[in-house]
Amino acid sequence: MSKTAFIPSVPGTSEDDFEVSAMSKMAGYRRFYGVLKVVRTTDGRVLFPFDGAPELGPYPTRLEAVAAAQVYGEHIVTSDLERPEL
Repeated sequence: MSKTAFIPSVPGTSEDDFEVSAMSKMAGYRRFYGVLKVVRTTDGRVLFPFDGAPELGPYPTRLEAVAAAQVYGEHIVTSDLERPEL
């Protein structure tokens, strides 16, 4: 018997309802990519990455890659607050 339980979607009401993790990875010589994970903590839904998600980069420095990932994460949070993905 499966122990899978249905977890209803619960939209976030503020930025505190999201967990944004921005990092970087290096791919080749001086090519850095942003690594981003955005989770809506009210229901545990992973909003980013998703199938077909864009690559964040390449950037010439690690700092730029992390900054780009952070900005994109903030955009995803703002968008989900305006129109929740249910």
